[in-house]
Amino acid sequence: MFSRLLRAGIDAIERRYDYDMSYAREMLHVSRPAFTQFMRATRISRFNERVPPAAWFAAKLATTMAEDCGPCTQLIVQMALEASVAAADIRAVIAGDESAMSDDARLGWQFARSVSARDVLLDELRAKVTARWGKQAVVSLALVIAGARLYPTVKYALGHGQSCRRVRVGDIEIAPHPASLTKTAA
Repeated sequence: MFSRLLRAGIDAIERRYDYDMSYAREMLHVSRPAFTQFMRATRISRFNERVPPAAWFAAKLATTMAEDCGPCTQLIVQMALEASVAAADIRAVIAGDESAMSDDARLGWQFARSVSARDVLLDELRAKVTARWGKQAVVSLALVIAGARLYPTVKYALGHGQSCRRVRVGDIEIAPHPASLTKTAA
């Protein structure tokens, strides 16, 4: 019965976001305890305390794109739009166009990229995040960055990863900019 409820949850996510969750079905089929642990671990990718949605989703998108610029990125785009993040910010993050990002999105994007690259600017960016939104925001961004890596990592390990593709933001398709996909800071 519990497995049936879990499968129904997977079905609901697939319908809501038009997102293939065959990797989750496989994991559930192979090991319900592993699936349950994975779902518990992914909760960190949803935690947010004091970070504006534009910054939080920019960090989540930057990290997801560095790990997988396919369906996972599209899923985060859809979630960002659902959370009322401006489409212009989302397009700018995908394109790697800092000048087109709002201040909040730019800081979230820069912070995530700097964390991924272990960049020398990380201390400066952490100080900016702290000054703007508080230490809770640094913790929130750290968790969303770590959590955003979980899904693509598990998908690729299980053989469900896909190559890069264009991402749709509303009615506009955007090819992820190569600089947005690297783990090095610009």
